Amino acid sequence: MFDAEAKTIKRMWPMIQRVLIVDAHAPGARMVGELMRSIGTSQVWVADSTERGLRLAQTYDPHIIFVERAGADMNGLEFARKLRRSNLACRYAPIIMVTSQATAGGILAARDAGIHEFLRKPFTMKDLLRRLEAVTLRQRDWVEAVEYVGPDRRRFNSGDYSGALKRRSDAKATPDSERMSQALKILRSAIAAVGADPTQAMRSMQVQVAELRKCGMAVADLKLTSAAIDFGRHLDDIEMRGPPYSRETLELRAAPLLAYMPKEEAAQAAA
Repeated sequence: MFDAEAKTIKRMWPMIQRVLIVDAHAPGARMVGELMRSIGTSQVWVADSTERGLRLAQTYDPHIIFVERAGADMNGLEFARKLRRSNLACRYAPIIMVTSQATAGGILAARDAGIHEFLRKPFTMKDLLRRLEAVTLRQRDWVEAVEYVGPDRRRFNSGDYSGALKRRSDAKATPDSERMSQALKILRSAIAAVGADPTQAMRSMQVQVAELRKCGMAVADLKLTSAAIDFGRHLDDIEMRGPPYSRETLELRAAPLLAYMPKEEAAQAAA
């Protein structure tokens, strides 16, 4: 192994020690497991179904997860969506989807399910190391919305497909104003969904409040910071009582924050 690869593996090692493979195809799972053990004597657990994968995830708290797209009693996309919306500690763990097909539609579906990276069969050790490096050393922002939970889809990358997939603006860094706009849009949608999905809506609102508080401090906006703190306290109070939550009350209490919504976004919401 080249010195550069050895140095990269050393940096990644704390984040790849516990590996979960969810694959109904035993030879494929065994190959991935052997490769991971050869990289750094990782502990590897294998599940042949979606439900068993979730149970093992709860028991062993994996650092990284590999999933096959589909198989008997398993669905990699379903596994990813369920894990991301769970209360498990490993819900944030990087997920790499392994499949023999890498179409544009398949990659987009994986991205929208909360998958971090895509690895097409057959693959080499170099291909595997590239994906591991991407998910461990180049981590993306986390998005906690209602309709989507997972790594920032605007930063999605796959070395397996070279067609049109990203917007031109996706390569740009996210400035404070863009981060604030995204947090406000997610907050607004979470309030709207509080009746249909109160658990995820509450979790989403709490994450956006924390993000908006950071934005307020970053731009030295005391009014924004105070509004985020106040709304966060309100969320803590009503969470203690539990659902149902009042959408009307939430909208009223969030009004000082939502006033920061860009004018064009606010106009679309009112339309």
